[in-house]
Amino acid sequence: MNSTLARYLSIYAALWKNSVVREMGFKVNFILWIFVELLWFALQISFMTVIYSHTEHIASWSKWEVILLLGVSHLIQQLFTALFLSNCTELSEYIRTGKLDFMLLLPVNTRFIVSFRKVDLGSFVNGASALAVIIYAARQLHLSPSVAQVAGFAALIGVGVLVHYSLMIALASVSFWTVRAQGIVWGYYNLFNISRLPDAAFRGLFKAFFTFALPILLVSNVPAKVIVKPLDEPWKILLLAFMAALCFVFSEWVWRKSLRRYTSASS
Repeated sequence: MNSTLARYLSIYAALWKNSVVREMGFKVNFILWIFVELLWFALQISFMTVIYSHTEHIASWSKWEVILLLGVSHLIQQLFTALFLSNCTELSEYIRTGKLDFMLLLPVNTRFIVSFRKVDLGSFVNGASALAVIIYAARQLHLSPSVAQVAGFAALIGVGVLVHYSLMIALASVSFWTVRAQGIVWGYYNLFNISRLPDAAFRGLFKAFFTFALPILLVSNVPAKVIVKPLDEPWKILLLAFMAALCFVFSEWVWRKSLRRYTSASS
């Protein structure tokens, strides 16, 4: 087991090295995308600031609590983008062009190489800006999270990324039937915006759907509450962990079922 883990870690290190070389070959594009994402993040914070100039609370959330939530949502989104987004969106191209044939022949797990082939380094920079906003908002709220809270927060950030990855790879696997599925994949990506708002602001079927069917509201709200409101609905931590495990198992089932349908581009 140790030798297998070491082998996969060395492969992933090689994929990182390749990504660095590729990104540095187009430095202007690399810097431009960082600037665009930072501008978009700043506009979201500005928009929320405008809203709070007319109200004291959204549901039970104050201005700086919601800005912290924005930072958490953006951090999860940028980590997911850095590690998985381009790989998930390109799956349909691998199927259409036949590149998946070569990946299937490699002596590694096919899902591993499809999921981790590229890394978006610029998104790590944007993730750092989100972390800076989280820290600043926490200072404005005079929060002093314990080591356990910080560790739980970090773990739940990872769980949130896992939820997005699992759902995205499951949706991307539709390409095995339709060949092109970018519309479905990017449609889900656009739903990330829902996670930027407090779950307490939603009611009824909408809240139930985005909590239990697509757990987008849980993904950012639960980590934020660990820092802001640790005693508010602690059962949601277990719910998020359960939904993450369920989403991953579902994505693996969809992936295996979809892969059996693949007949290669030459067939």
